[in-house]
Amino acid sequence: MNIGEIAGHTGLPAKTIRYYEDIGLICPQRTTNGYRVFSQTDAHKLTFLGRARALGFSIEECRKLLALYEDKDRASSDVKDLARGHLQEIEDKIRQLQDMRATLSNLVESCAGDDRPDCPILMNLANPPRGTPERE
Repeated sequence: MNIGEIAGHTGLPAKTIRYYEDIGLICPQRTTNGYRVFSQTDAHKLTFLGRARALGFSIEECRKLLALYEDKDRASSDVKDLARGHLQEIEDKIRQLQDMRATLSNLVESCAGDDRPDCPILMNLANPPRGTPERE
């Protein structure tokens, strides 16, 4: 398969596929004139990488997952530990987003939104939270 065909097969943009090749995640064969030729194994790896990225795994985590996938002597606990760490990061981000939502919701609710210049939203943004050093 050429890059256009593999892109259509995997749903990944050609630019992403080239990037994955540049950073060594895949290594397609090259014809004598330099064109990439992708195998079914390459297609499977790209689909794997696309799914892992869709779940939010970083490039380095994808590299580790791919190495674990290809290592038939791996311990599933290694895979679980990696996924558990990523899940914890997601849960932390969700908590941060919930905190941001609550704060912003309170600020929006406290703002009259009328013609007066007083705005609690701007006042809050201009003043660092308690316990946070002011930025210079």
